[in-house]
Amino acid sequence: MALDERARACLLTSRHKLEEIMKPAYLMDHMISDEAITVEEEDMITNQVNLFTREQAAALVDLLLKKDNYSFRSFYNALLKEEYDELANLLKEDLPLTQFTSSSQCPVQTLLSEGGVPPRPEAFVPRPKEENEIREKLYKLQKQPGWVTVFGMAGSGKSVLASEAVRHKELIEECFPEGIHWLSIGRLDKPDLLAKIQTLCFRLEQNLDSQQFHRPPSTLDEAKERLRFLMIRKYTRTLLILDDVWDSTVLKAVDIHCRILLTTRNRSLADVVNGSKHEVEVNSGLDEDKALEILSQLSKIEMYRLPEEALSIVKKCQGSPLAVSMIGSLLRENPDRWGYYLRQLEKKQFRRIRKSSSYNYEALDQAIAAGIEDLSDDYRDLYNLLTVLHKDVKVTAKMMSVLWGQDQVDTEDTLSEFVNRAMLFVDSQSQPNVFYLHDLQLDFLLEQNKNQLKSLHKKMVERYVHRYRDRPLTSRDEESLYWIRYLAYHMANANLFQELHSLLFSLDWISVKGQIMGPAHLINDYLEYGSILDKENNEMCSEFQEFLSLSGHYLEQRPFPDIVQLALSQPHTSEVYRQARLLAQERAKDGNVDSLSRLVIHPHQGSLYACFSNDGTKIASCGATKNLKVFKSTSGEKLSEFELPDEVVCCAFSPDDSLLAVCSSGRTIQVWNVHQVRLLRTFQEEHKEQINHCVFTNTTRRLLLATCSNDHMGNAKLWNLNKPTCQNTIFGHFEPVNHCCFSPDDSYVSTSSNDGTVKLFETTSGNIWKSIDVRGMFKDPDNDDEVAVRCSSWTADGKRILCAARNAALMFDVETSDLLLEIRPSFLSTVLHCDVCPTSNLLAMALSNYAVELWDIEENAKKADCSGHLSWVERVQFSRDGSQMLSCSDDETIRLWETKKLHMTSAVFLKRNTDVLFNDDNIFVSAPDHCNRLQVRDGRTGDTFLQSEKKPSRIRCTCLRKDLSVVALGQEDGTVQVLPVPSGKPLATLWGHTKTVLHCQFTHNGQTLITSSEDCTIRVWNLPSGECKVLQGHKEQVRCFALLSPSSNDSRLLSWSFDGTVKVWNTESGQKLQDIDAHGGAILSCHVSPDGRLFATSSADRTAKLWHCEAWQCTFTLTGHQECVRSCRFSWDSECLATGDDNGEIRLWNVNDGSLLRICSREVKDSMDSFHGGWVTDLHFSPDNSLLVSAGGYIKWWDVKDGVALQTFYPKGNALRKIHVSSDFSTFVTVDSIGILYVLGEGCLDL
Repeated sequence: MALDERARACLLTSRHKLEEIMKPAYLMDHMISDEAITVEEEDMITNQVNLFTREQAAALVDLLLKKDNYSFRSFYNALLKEEYDELANLLKEDLPLTQFTSSSQCPVQTLLSEGGVPPRPEAFVPRPKEENEIREKLYKLQKQPGWVTVFGMAGSGKSVLASEAVRHKELIEECFPEGIHWLSIGRLDKPDLLAKIQTLCFRLEQNLDSQQFHRPPSTLDEAKERLRFLMIRKYTRTLLILDDVWDSTVLKAVDIHCRILLTTRNRSLADVVNGSKHEVEVNSGLDEDKALEILSQLSKIEMYRLPEEALSIVKKCQGSPLAVSMIGSLLRENPDRWGYYLRQLEKKQFRRIRKSSSYNYEALDQAIAAGIEDLSDDYRDLYNLLTVLHKDVKVTAKMMSVLWGQDQVDTEDTLSEFVNRAMLFVDSQSQPNVFYLHDLQLDFLLEQNKNQLKSLHKKMVERYVHRYRDRPLTSRDEESLYWIRYLAYHMANANLFQELHSLLFSLDWISVKGQIMGPAHLINDYLEYGSILDKENNEMCSEFQEFLSLSGHYLEQRPFPDIVQLALSQPHTSEVYRQARLLAQERAKDGNVDSLSRLVIHPHQGSLYACFSNDGTKIASCGATKNLKVFKSTSGEKLSEFELPDEVVCCAFSPDDSLLAVCSSGRTIQVWNVHQVRLLRTFQEEHKEQINHCVFTNTTRRLLLATCSNDHMGNAKLWNLNKPTCQNTIFGHFEPVNHCCFSPDDSYVSTSSNDGTVKLFETTSGNIWKSIDVRGMFKDPDNDDEVAVRCSSWTADGKRILCAARNAALMFDVETSDLLLEIRPSFLSTVLHCDVCPTSNLLAMALSNYAVELWDIEENAKKADCSGHLSWVERVQFSRDGSQMLSCSDDETIRLWETKKLHMTSAVFLKRNTDVLFNDDNIFVSAPDHCNRLQVRDGRTGDTFLQSEKKPSRIRCTCLRKDLSVVALGQEDGTVQVLPVPSGKPLATLWGHTKTVLHCQFTHNGQTLITSSEDCTIRVWNLPSGECKVLQGHKEQVRCFALLSPSSNDSRLLSWSFDGTVKVWNTESGQKLQDIDAHGGAILSCHVSPDGRLFATSSADRTAKLWHCEAWQCTFTLTGHQECVRSCRFSWDSECLATGDDNGEIRLWNVNDGSLLRICSREVKDSMDSFHGGWVTDLHFSPDNSLLVSAGGYIKWWDVKDGVALQTFYPKGNALRKIHVSSDFSTFVTVDSIGILYVLGEGCLDL
């Protein structure tokens, strides 16, 4: 139908004004939605016409002159929606009358357009959950009038959801067949509100007989009555939508017993009106996928091709539809500004995120500011105080009452007001309820109040000081947790640097925060505020940070350790030690001695697997438990945890760190969204045996996941995440594949197998390209054992590949398969894993000797030793930028290393095979060092009396002669050497043992040396004559022996073995005097009572036994230990026996009747399931038998009478093998697992 003549004439007469003012681009969006013009016609105007707006406007008018009445009306409605009210008024008088009277005759889109309902925005993503919730509420208005309130924060998409909810044919036909009318309200005064209602009345009256037309109402009351008449008499089944309502005055003006849907930020607005009321809360943000889809639509870039800044923009906007849409529209016009707009968001420059749509506010900051400006002055001041809340923090009403200085009732009322206005959010699932700001709201407050931040933070600190002036901060309520976590943050931002310095360099604060929050937050404080602390005292900052780095993991244990005891192990020159000493002295004055227990921390039980995220900021770890944890790499703070149905075997981050692949013992592969902790896909059991490793490609260009397993065929697979099953199965190995990894450019994938080869496959086809014979590099005619290749790693240029097998790391040329380099670690330890640094020539090797070694593959030189683990190191990995390295071990710990700070240390680390001689006030220590040299040192001063040359075979035991003139050592190759002190040149080399020498000891006269070995023999060496007697009879290794009497006239020797027997020998004749079948398991320790009447044995069969030294009969069998009984020791009066087991438990027995006297205090076990941080390896009584010292994971002193721990000393390492005690029980000497020598005196201090 042709355009009405009046309408045509109106267009022609108004043409000049229309072309001068209007911008046709946004108008045509609405008209396309109304189906008034086509996309092709829009393109004709925008593409074929000069880009000047006026010429485009002229082309649009020409097009309208060729259209019909419907297109004219659509153009009129578009002018209203884009707020061209002046232009719309030019056309208003000549609008052609509609021909539709009901929805049965009127298409849905036409009906909505007639009612002014806005079309779908240019970029639209459905939100079905919220849309259906609104429709559900609207259906409740079918039979009776009422109100549906759709509320949420600024920019959450309320208007789009409301318009989309009514874009539903069944809803319109069943509930609102007489039409839906939309009014955009905003912040109106009364004249503007009157004009809005006048326009609505005019729109409704157009469908009535022209004789009933009335003059426009002149007052609000008159307008209300006119609207009431129309809605009740003429439009009884019509829905009125009020969009963006701020003031309850609007609702009172339309409170006319009709059906109304309103969108608002203020939840409580409808409280002032009558009728049934329903509410729908709109989430503040879209999920990441929907938000990225909006960016994709607006920027005209397919989702998979969006730049990496896209996800960061979405995260920074917290998925806000308004913010994402504004930025997307700007990017369409400026496609090279992704980084620019991200930086504006990061800088909180919301004014730069300006209007590029029909939204009511020119810029993002105006949309947020409008809500704040609508508050009363008192409320506005309180709201601005929220500026100082830390991002992402949620606070209780109790906490806010402190911040605002109100009583709790007033605070709760204020919080409710802010929640109702969508200016604050409440988590009602938490008890008590907690409140929080949307990130965009907080960012806006920070920008708006940036000049007042210092004073606001200072006010927070003052509130804390006032609150806790008379009581300590120790409770675990929400208020205390807030202060403990964020007090340092407020001090730093208030420029209270001296106060911050005093806080963080306080052992009391470390104790309080560490006990409640754990060590990660403490360490993070030093990292975050390091620049401030360094200005005050750089050296002190380093000391405290080192203290927490070495001892922080202890703070996760329960019962909580004694901070003072931990700090007393620090160097005496440090501030940490000085504070601890002062606190210890104060305790001594008060007579206060704390009782403490275990000290070990691990993220999981069982062997660990860990990997870096590609940006190096996160670490994912898994163990024997059915979960996976993600930690901050800077502080160890746990970020998230994934619960899985089976034990997790391995995991890997995708190149952009958005995904995490997880392989379980159930042979399933799951892919999770890291940020949302949401399972995206599960690949079922295509592997038939356990999966050993998984890895993503290095880039997202063609994202694939590789896995390998113990299958005998098809044991490596490639997975495309968009396909439900494996994309490619790789054939080539017929033994288990331990490891797989992609070349730097993802062209190839390498697999390492138990068949002794590394194979390189083409990623695209899965065809084999190269096979490298690693097994051939270990040709040994006497050894046909398999050569399992544990892993492989590519150099950054992709031209070389390194692999770990047996006790070597081998580097091959990828093109030729030639061996280029062979690296053998110290002591020929097994290489369990290796990794090449992506940015340098460094190679890291994880070793079976509990260490990690770093080598330069260009120089073939070792660059660093990394020690500290207490068991095999199973995996190492460099971060993508090469600045960090992680190692994980069977000791259930993960350690992080800063690559630039690792170097070959000049410090000497001792091994735990020690002997100590106490001579008056002197202490002499003999021990091998990390270079396999024998050291004899002064235990008081640390001076070296002797340092031997490096021995070719590992030193396994040592002993000192009482006059300190000579020292003996036994080696792994079976040789024994005697060295003079101090020259160290061998006096004698004794050959005879065929296997490792495990123990050596001089007799009382110093002329005879006794040794025992893994070859099951004991040898008695007469040093002056060189004669040797061999004591044979044991069937398994003889780990130790003891002389039965301190008398030089008694030549009897007691020996025990893993064969479960005890034997008595005459060392002069070599005759075996007694052969006792003592235990069903290996004998682990033996001790002779001081009075010589008895000896005790302890065994792996979980028992200890008492034996009579004359009858050689067992007098009592002591049962009750649940694990191997590792150690035993008589008291000096020979009346009591102490036994210690691998569970960390110590029992005291009466030797006269074999009864149990007591069990030393059973405290909470640590994560190694021990009461003592590990096995109890050694025990000693004090001369008066009132005290007992025990060694294990740490050292403890016990009250024998009560069985209560009196004091605990925590070494920096662990797994103490032995403690040497002076005869007066005043000095204690040991070496820990990382080679530190401790000489402890009164007060158990590291001297």
